[in-house]
Amino acid sequence: MDKRRILIMGAAGRDFHNFNTLYREDDSVEIVAFTATQIPDITDRKYPAVLAGSLYPDGIPIFDESELEELIINKDVEEVVFSYSDVSHQYVMEKAQIVNSLGAHFTIVGADPTMVKSTKPLISICATRTGCGKSQTTRRVAELLIEAGKKVVAIRHPMPYGDLAKQAVQRFASLEDLKTHECTIEEMEEYEPHIVAGVIIYAGVDYESILREAEKEADVILWDGGNNDLPFYKPDLAITVVDPHRAGDELEYYPGFTNLLMADVIVINKIDTADLSGVEEVRQNIAEWNPEAVVVDAASPLTVSDPSLIKGKKVLCIEDGPTLTHGGMKYGAGIMAALKFGAAELIDPRPWAVGKIARTFARYPEVGQLLPAMGYGDEQIKDLEKTVAKVECDTVVIGTPIDLQRIIKIPQPSVRVTYELAEIGKPDLKDALADYLK
Repeated sequence: MDKRRILIMGAAGRDFHNFNTLYREDDSVEIVAFTATQIPDITDRKYPAVLAGSLYPDGIPIFDESELEELIINKDVEEVVFSYSDVSHQYVMEKAQIVNSLGAHFTIVGADPTMVKSTKPLISICATRTGCGKSQTTRRVAELLIEAGKKVVAIRHPMPYGDLAKQAVQRFASLEDLKTHECTIEEMEEYEPHIVAGVIIYAGVDYESILREAEKEADVILWDGGNNDLPFYKPDLAITVVDPHRAGDELEYYPGFTNLLMADVIVINKIDTADLSGVEEVRQNIAEWNPEAVVVDAASPLTVSDPSLIKGKKVLCIEDGPTLTHGGMKYGAGIMAALKFGAAELIDPRPWAVGKIARTFARYPEVGQLLPAMGYGDEQIKDLEKTVAKVECDTVVIGTPIDLQRIIKIPQPSVRVTYELAEIGKPDLKDALADYLK
């Protein structure tokens, strides 16, 4: 019988996991290609044979998603599997209808078939959009578990932008490990805060192998989700973070809405800075769609290293890149700190943007008067450094989750903005975690 010919649409994360869990050992199908979007410089590669398994001795080619229609026609694709996250429902259905118009099935796989079961208690922390505050929520959960005497290991959603074979299983226990694994800025932003807090973190490509390694040194495992993707592991407790700054998005983005529906605990973050109307809209949506969930109110208060460098100054704000680009946020911690501490002017970096940073602004024109800390590769990091150096400002306000000064040279005076999760009232995360703190 002829094999069913499948193409997987992805962004170097969920797509590889779907392949590993659903198709790698299935000889009734042939994965003819991956397509990639959202992330630069990952096309014209292969998913390597060492990860693809015995059915794919030559690996599987990766193409840019712009070639999707041509690939469906030329490779006789019968089914397209959609495998990336943080996109609107409208966007998903537009892709579905393009695929259907070419005669192929459009598939969105279910959560359970791709969630690997752990032998240890596992808590997932996911979100309804990029930038809701998953990372500080994960750190807070880890803090509570460690205080209770538990050995905690975090596993982070994949960001494999380099040599996929080398990145199959990655373990980070020190800042030196970030150099060893040649991490991008995006990876460091997610791994470094865990390391600084004393939590070992795993990541990579082959997530069943990663889980089995993590189980060897953990009492409790935390899944630190990426974008608004579903957990790769079957959670014993599912926590979902929502953002009232983008009220309504929790119902309108894929697969964030799924995370809302699956959640045992929902954290409404950023209550301290959101409009009351946004908070109330989110509450109403939770009450309608997941009334059984425990709702935890929380804030992410800002701390600034030297507020005097902001007050009355012309400032350039650098923010977390993915939150601003496909996450759709118009501001981040840097902008909020600049406004709170009395900056005289927010400097628009676009006139000074060079290279790949300029191309980022061209692709995401709605980003506005701030600089996304894009750093998916050496060239982009160099362009970020050049852009910052050229901007005429008094102070650079760094709103990224890591100390960007460790990565690039910043000639202007700079301040760093940090933030941690702080629950408000009851129930809090300690209540939600009661069974795991015993």
